[in-house]
Amino acid sequence: MTPSKDRQREEKQMNHNFAQNEAHSARPASLTRRDLLNRAGLAAGYLAAVPYVSFARRRNESPSAGKVLERAEARIEKHRKGSVTLALVGPDGQSLPPGRDLRITQTRHKFLFGCNIFKLGRCRTPADNAAYEKRFAELLNFATLPFYWWNYERRRGEPEDERTSEIIRWCQQQEITTKGHPLAWNYVDPPWLKDVPEEAMQLQMKRIGRCVRKFAGGIDIWDVVNEAAHYNREQLKKRAPILTGAISEMGVGQYIRAAFRAARQANPRATLLINDYRTDAVYPDKVISQLVDESGNPLYDVIGIQSHMHGGYWGAGRTWEVCERFARFGKPLHFTETTVVSGPKKGSTWATTPDGERRQAERVTEFYTVLFSHPAVEAITWWDFTDQNAWQGAPAGLVRDDMTPKPAYEQLHGLIKDKWWTRTEGRTDGEGRVAFRGFLGRYKVDANLAGRRISGEFALDRASQGSIKVQLA
Repeated sequence: MTPSKDRQREEKQMNHNFAQNEAHSARPASLTRRDLLNRAGLAAGYLAAVPYVSFARRRNESPSAGKVLERAEARIEKHRKGSVTLALVGPDGQSLPPGRDLRITQTRHKFLFGCNIFKLGRCRTPADNAAYEKRFAELLNFATLPFYWWNYERRRGEPEDERTSEIIRWCQQQEITTKGHPLAWNYVDPPWLKDVPEEAMQLQMKRIGRCVRKFAGGIDIWDVVNEAAHYNREQLKKRAPILTGAISEMGVGQYIRAAFRAARQANPRATLLINDYRTDAVYPDKVISQLVDESGNPLYDVIGIQSHMHGGYWGAGRTWEVCERFARFGKPLHFTETTVVSGPKKGSTWATTPDGERRQAERVTEFYTVLFSHPAVEAITWWDFTDQNAWQGAPAGLVRDDMTPKPAYEQLHGLIKDKWWTRTEGRTDGEGRVAFRGFLGRYKVDANLAGRRISGEFALDRASQGSIKVQLA
C-alpha cells in the first residue's frame, strides 16, 4: 500500500522539525557516529553506573545523539538486567552439593524483538519460504499477523481464519509471541459494507469482539485502533468513505473507547494497544488523552508508535525524544512498525545498494540500542522482513529479495543473540546456591550429578528479587 500524499506531507514536516532540533543540539564534530557506535559496544563496566536521566524534560530541545548514546550501555545494564540468587534443587528434592559446576544459558528474551510475518509461506519459491522461516525464527521472538478488514473478510461472513490459524501454529512451534494488527482502521472499506454509518460501526465493533474472542490464547496482543489521530485525511475519505463517515458521526473519542471496550470484553486478559504514525502532540492530545474511562483511567495497556523512516532516518536524539514524549503516560511503549531502508529511491526504482546496506546496518544498530536502553520500551517490530513485495516497493527488509541476510540482519543478530544475551557458568556454594545476573528472559540451567546430566528452567524479570528456586531433573 502507498501512503497518502497528505500523510507524506505530515511526516516530512515532522522530520524537518526534528532535524532542526537535532542541529541545535548536535554532538561535537570530533565525535563521529561510528565512534559512538563503537563506544556503545564496549563492555558495560567501561561506563560508571549512571542514573536514568530524562534529557528532553530538562530542556526545551532534543537531546544530542552523543548524550543519548554515551549513556545507553549504563541504561541497558540497569533496566534490561536483573540479579538474583539461584537455589538449585536436585531430582531428590535436596539442594545440590557444594562445588557443583553449572552452565546457565538464556533461551528467550523478555523484551519483544519482532517483525510482521505477512510473507510466511507466501514467498516466491519453496526455497525462499524455507529461508524466510529459518532466518525469522533464528532472530525474532515476536510476530505481527495481518487483520486488515477489507482484505481479511473480502466477502461478508467469510474471514480468512484458517490462514491466521496456520501462522499461529507455526509461531507456537517456534515459541514466538503473536500480535494481531489492526482490528479497526478506516484505510479501505470492506467491499460489501453498506453506506449506513450506524450499521457500519456496529459491524466494526462486532468484528473486533469476534476476532479477539476467537483467537484468545493464540493471539493475546492486539493493535485495536490504527491511526486515529488523523483518521479523516483526504485519502481516507476517498478510500474508506463509509467507515470514515461513521467515525466522524460518532466522534473519534467515542469510537476508540467503544473499540477498546469491545476488545476488553472479548478477552479481559489481552494486551491492548493504540497505534499511530503521528509522533507529535496530535497523537497524545487527540487520541491518547481521550482513551480513558469515566474516572480517567486508561482503557489501553500499551502505546504503539510507528517509526517508518522511508523519508529519512530519525537519529538517536529524535528517537529518544519520542520515547520521552510518550513515556509520560506511564504505560509501556511498543515501536510497532519500524523501517530503515537500504538504498535511495531513484525515480521509479528503489533498490538495495552496498552503501545503503552499510548505512542501514549502522542506523539499525543505533536505533535499537537507543530503544533497548529506554526503560519504557518493551517491544520493537520491524516492517518488512524481506525486500520481496515490501511496502512501497522499498528495500526495507532485513533480508534481501533472494532471502540472503543484509548487514542489518547480522548486526541485529549480534545484538539480540550475543551482546544482549546471557551465557555464563557458576558453581554452587555450601547451600547449593549461586549468584546470578543476566538479561531479563527465560533460562536453562545444566549440571552434572553422579555422572548424570540434569537441567532446569527459570524466568528472570523485573519483579524477580531475592532467591529463585530451580528444580533440576
